[in-house]
Amino acid sequence: MKINEEVAKSVSESLLQIKAIKLNIANPFTWASGLKSPIYCDNRITLSYPKIRNYIRQQLSELINNEFGTIDLIAGVATGAIAQGVLVAQELGLPFVYVRSSQKDHGLSNQIEGVVESGQSVVVVEDLVSTGKSSLEAVQALRDAGCTVKGMVAIFTYDLDIAKKNFEDAKCPLITLANYDTLIKKAVESNYISDNDIHSLIKWRENPKKWGAK
Repeated sequence: MKINEEVAKSVSESLLQIKAIKLNIANPFTWASGLKSPIYCDNRITLSYPKIRNYIRQQLSELINNEFGTIDLIAGVATGAIAQGVLVAQELGLPFVYVRSSQKDHGLSNQIEGVVESGQSVVVVEDLVSTGKSSLEAVQALRDAGCTVKGMVAIFTYDLDIAKKNFEDAKCPLITLANYDTLIKKAVESNYISDNDIHSLIKWRENPKKWGAK
């Protein structure tokens, strides 16, 4: 997973500034995957801040141009990355679709919303990556529709080993603007977290399942 350190620092600083990062060591958050975590990143908050929203849009668009070249389509993962994906697609002048976690149980029963044609090359936009399970389900849905998924870009990743393995197994490159290590470093610099917090966050990162079972 490649990363631009300067961009990572800037994005991390912004996330901390607008309180998109939540910490709760005593009462950890429970992710959709069931993992317990002392940290939660809510990137939807960035949409309320035009300067930050525009910076993220520009950086994601540059990532796509630099790393994946010419593509036909941008896809966003529902629901958190729909808005981010639309912004990127608008910046690049490309069509946009979004991918649900599963097929609708009514109407046309679509999992992919929008116009997709077999053979199109796609980059998927995600707001954040934890284990990668839901993100890669969207990738598979696009592949099942006949698309060539060149890779995925995201605002933030927790950089968990399970996510790295999942993306490797799926043969889907992942590139993010910021990651866990850069975020923690920035949080320390800005006195956003205490020494005790740092210890817990490091321990969690080393083994989330063991940390959550304590």
